[in-house]
Amino acid sequence: MQIILFPLQLKYTFNFERGGIMLDVLIKGAIVIDGTGNPGYKGTIGVKDGKIVINPSLCEAKNVIDANGLYLCPGFIDAHSHGDMVLGQDYAMLCKISQGITTEIAGQCGTSMFPVVPGQEEGLKGILSVGALSFPNEFSDYTSFEKYASYVEKTKQATNIKILVGHSSLRHSVMGFQSRKATVEEINQMKLRLREAMEHGALGMSSGLIYSPSCFADTEELIELAKVVGEYGGIYATHMRNESYDVVKSVEEALRIGREANVPVFISHHKVCGIKNWNLSKETLQLIEKAIAEGQRVTLDQYPYLASMTNINVVVPPKYFVNGIEKLAERVKDLQLRKQIKMEILNPETDFENQYLNCGGWENIMISSLPNTPEYDGMTFAEAAKIRNQDGFDTYFDLLAENNGTGVCIYFSMCEEDLCRIFMNENTVVGTDGLCRAMEEKAHPRSWGSFPHAICYFHKEKKLLSLEAMIHKCTKLPAERAMLEKKGAILEGWDADLLLFDYERLKDRAEYKQSNALSDGIEYVMVGGEIVYQNKQMTGKYPGKLIRHKAL
Repeated sequence: MQIILFPLQLKYTFNFERGGIMLDVLIKGAIVIDGTGNPGYKGTIGVKDGKIVINPSLCEAKNVIDANGLYLCPGFIDAHSHGDMVLGQDYAMLCKISQGITTEIAGQCGTSMFPVVPGQEEGLKGILSVGALSFPNEFSDYTSFEKYASYVEKTKQATNIKILVGHSSLRHSVMGFQSRKATVEEINQMKLRLREAMEHGALGMSSGLIYSPSCFADTEELIELAKVVGEYGGIYATHMRNESYDVVKSVEEALRIGREANVPVFISHHKVCGIKNWNLSKETLQLIEKAIAEGQRVTLDQYPYLASMTNINVVVPPKYFVNGIEKLAERVKDLQLRKQIKMEILNPETDFENQYLNCGGWENIMISSLPNTPEYDGMTFAEAAKIRNQDGFDTYFDLLAENNGTGVCIYFSMCEEDLCRIFMNENTVVGTDGLCRAMEEKAHPRSWGSFPHAICYFHKEKKLLSLEAMIHKCTKLPAERAMLEKKGAILEGWDADLLLFDYERLKDRAEYKQSNALSDGIEYVMVGGEIVYQNKQMTGKYPGKLIRHKAL
């Protein structure tokens, strides 16, 4: 149904008991799914000064939306975002706003745009290259959270954003890419920089324990750093060390860090990769439920797809990254080294997250985007190898070298049973984990369609839970877990971050080979009471804000 936005001069008066308020927006006759999990109801909702007015009466409104037949819910909260790396870019805002997202929790998987050490910018840019093709002119100035936050607050944003400190970025600022145990002094330096961030409003710390240099840290280092986060009531979010054969031990490590540091744990994009490991989610969820029963707070985020997406270079064992990503790209030109790495990749006993074996070969690893060889975008490595008349490994190593170790791939390695089992856990929320580096660049469909896809897949198609329960997982539950005040529910005086959608038409259109497609049925998105998206277009309003964490 077409939403009617009445002109400014056209006003309606409703003669109920409340009066005297000039509303900014009045939404009439919507089916309200308020985010709490309670049954939906048909109602009229007002917006005044960026806040929600429930059951407005005797009120005039500057704008009235006739929402008869449409559904109104809180704006979605992306519990796992990399939007901080492409902040202020129109395509980055469009991919989130167009699927109904109004708040992002960013700085995930151990990567954050700070702290920068002057003279070592290129190393940090290599860490961040999975999520960004270019960097702001001010990048060298982001030596602390506060300096980065100052940049964020001056940059146009359609969505709100709350930011974590990335452990890889933090460790790089002290140790570079050194593959060894941190000294007490080095940990203390990291603590000082982490404390500065927490004092100025960082939400907590994230780790990316399959990525260099975060993967070089032992559990004790992470516990010591997480203790600083705990002092400020923050969270510890982790892309765990292993999401395949060792996923159970990785969950145990994450829970131990949270327990000993006394911090809530977010297990990032919880999944089980590799056919030999499918159904291990039964064990991971049992561990998580036991920890919760013992008093820990544990949250899982999940993107609702059976393939992951990350750097092209993660196929290579982490130990080869000690001199940085560009050096690795240069080294793999050596045929003897290629042979050595290939043997390690083909060895099922090798102790690293083996994406090649998880996917079952090159035919299940798809090239999403390579900066210097875009002609292969959308192909599997097996398809590219056939065109190049090469072995799949040689094609992989050549493309890795030709693209300076950067670029992203899609890895098909998960099963539907684990996906549904994890999502149905009451502590699971939706996160995009979206990497959207340019409008013309292919991405994973999660960047553009995670939330509509989750609703269509788990609710409409699978009928695993009610619409009210589905919306709760996308709104109030993640708001509570990320400590977002007055967000995630349609309640009196709460922030007017709102979404109007057509339930019958709601459909994600993003696919693996055509990722940058807008979802159908998202009619209006409001942030802070301002309409930022309608008619499949952004409106040019940028009311989004940096949300600084308030220490408990």
